[in-house]
Amino acid sequence: MDFSPLAPHPVLLCVENVESELKAVRGVQPTFMTTAQKELALLGIASAEAQLAELKLRVLAAAGDLAETEGARDLGSWLSGHTNADLRAARAETALADALDRRWRHVAAGMADGTVSPAQAKVVVDALDALPEGLDRDLVAKAEGQLVAWCTRFAPHELRALGKRILAVVDPGTAEEADAKRLHEEEQSARAKMRLTFKPQGDGTTRLSGLLPDSAATRLKTYLDAYTSPRNPKNTPTGAGEAERIPSARKLAHALCTLLEHLDPRKLPEHGGDATTLIVTMSLEDLRKELGTAGILDGTDPALGPNLSAAEARRLACTAQIIPAVLGTNSEVLDLGRADRLFRPPQRRAIRLRDRRCRAQGCDQPAVWCETHHLQPWVQGGATDLANGITLCAWHHHRVHDPRYEHQLLPDGDLVIRRKT
Repeated sequence: MDFSPLAPHPVLLCVENVESELKAVRGVQPTFMTTAQKELALLGIASAEAQLAELKLRVLAAAGDLAETEGARDLGSWLSGHTNADLRAARAETALADALDRRWRHVAAGMADGTVSPAQAKVVVDALDALPEGLDRDLVAKAEGQLVAWCTRFAPHELRALGKRILAVVDPGTAEEADAKRLHEEEQSARAKMRLTFKPQGDGTTRLSGLLPDSAATRLKTYLDAYTSPRNPKNTPTGAGEAERIPSARKLAHALCTLLEHLDPRKLPEHGGDATTLIVTMSLEDLRKELGTAGILDGTDPALGPNLSAAEARRLACTAQIIPAVLGTNSEVLDLGRADRLFRPPQRRAIRLRDRRCRAQGCDQPAVWCETHHLQPWVQGGATDLANGITLCAWHHHRVHDPRYEHQLLPDGDLVIRRKT
């Protein structure tokens, strides 16, 4: 960068010196630095980054004339156009510069000292701007000082949590009322922003995306953890089996499917007088053969609606509140199954008391985290009684209904499950 004025501004001289020093070490490799030297270098660079960021923000706060001179919409647009920065990020940076210049000089001083990073400064400014209006200036100054001091100890995400409670530190007397108001506003905002979308991918999966209030998301996560955690004890050896190698995100997806299968439709809202029950349609031929298909009656065009395998339909028949509708060759209903094919709570308790654990050979998952499986499938005439029930964890229950696997009941009551060769 060429600085040609006869009397260059100190800021320009600083920028020129920084660029010059960086060019001097451009080809220097840190490979042979000692451990102590690397530590000093990294900490020093972090401090210098904070100081340089503060200088940039200080200049930005005084650079409003640039946008006007070049006809830019605003300073963020000018900065984005000249530095190829993301427009949203550039505007956020100019807003932070204005906040530090007008209101939060102590935060800016922390950046200038190299003890407050740009990310920390943004979090602190957000917390200070969220303080109740009309708060005594001394309390505001005390809050700013405390948050800046915490920057030497806490990362941005930790500061964000602390920032929400800063009023309790500087003024416990009014904190409770302010917190209640803040939480109410957050909850109202969350309800206004919450959404949930379903987008079929055309490959047998549907992309589920959404935005939920923290309370609902936490509740859902707790429910899903209840399904996943018992299957992944902390003392399980690495590589102990296929179930232990499943990524955690996929385990949560499995848990969500299991949760949906165990919801009691009798406790859900009614549609036109009928409980919200899934009706699965399949032909008698498909029901009996290993690799058949079934459709789901979900209110869409049957030709376009979702499908599932007959094996999955048979597995769902063990635990989920579905009604299998068996159709003839002309789509007439040959049999409309009843939801009471499921094991009743007293039966499940008796079977779990008897089995104590998942009865798949070698599995030690406790029965309280397991499901009840029909040894002779219900769709093949198997009775829903204690003699025909066996306790299986969700992992092995899926394997039993997977056409790639076969199983055999041993004399001791365990079930051997093997992949077909």
